[in-house]
Amino acid sequence: MSSLIEQATKRLEQLRRAGVDLENNVQPIPAIKLEDRVNHVEVDPVAPIISQDSSKKTISVSRKVILDLDAIAAAGIVSPNAPRSQIADQYRVIKRPLITNAMGRGASTIENGNLIMVTSALAGEGKSFSAINLAMSIATELDNTVMLVDADVARPSVLRMLGLPASPGLLDLLVGDVDDLSSVLLKTNIDKLTLLPSGTPHLRATELLASDAMSQLIKNIANRYSDRIIIFDSPPLLLTTESRVLATHMGQIVMVVHAEKTLQADVQHALSSIEACPVKLMVLNQARSGSQGGYGGYGGYGYGYGQQSA
Repeated sequence: MSSLIEQATKRLEQLRRAGVDLENNVQPIPAIKLEDRVNHVEVDPVAPIISQDSSKKTISVSRKVILDLDAIAAAGIVSPNAPRSQIADQYRVIKRPLITNAMGRGASTIENGNLIMVTSALAGEGKSFSAINLAMSIATELDNTVMLVDADVARPSVLRMLGLPASPGLLDLLVGDVDDLSSVLLKTNIDKLTLLPSGTPHLRATELLASDAMSQLIKNIANRYSDRIIIFDSPPLLLTTESRVLATHMGQIVMVVHAEKTLQADVQHALSSIEACPVKLMVLNQARSGSQGGYGGYGGYGYGYGQQSA
């Protein structure tokens, strides 16, 4: 059997003898633009892609999640799509001095002013609810973007409260299962809001918060996203010493206190553990309007503000 080349050669000779002008009948192949080819590639932006090396997780960098803004608003969380509400007005007041300090527009420059930790003395005081609301409120700003980090790694709740499934995140970065920070960030349908989940549960989760890896990660975040406000939902101050270590990296701390529940001694003890932080703001959760002590002017929330030199 003759080869394909021999057959093609014979065919060309036959065409020439028949008087066919081969040069003028060759049709050019249309050029294919790279972007045209890329547009046909479909990538699932949510599902993680696991590499063949089981020791490393390679996750798509284009992950995006859709928040149910109506459900979020119904749960009492600030939503950009919700009409003006009492809680939205409260958080406009709470966020203003924080943004001023974060953007370096305060009376003095605060180191790591864009790193804000939201915490409490004890569990159940509403710190995660406050961290989410603060992040959502800042995300409605015209000139500011925000990243919300679920650093309460022993009892993570940010994704659950936002109606999202668990996802790789902070702990995966700290133990080295994931190398790239951007690969575990969740972009949301709120343009200026990004989430960093707590990640895969780990037996030594709280100890990892006080590790050198965490210190280095915070430095990387501060340098990489210097124009972004980073909010950390941290463990309660009196339940773990790791949260106090985390506080040493922060420029500002918001401490949530449950009105008529948290003991004054616990509040004072918690505040004494974060004396090194230059800026501390206290939010009184579940305050009744008209309560004593200067709180409650905004119904469910009141706030106090204090600053000391670094």
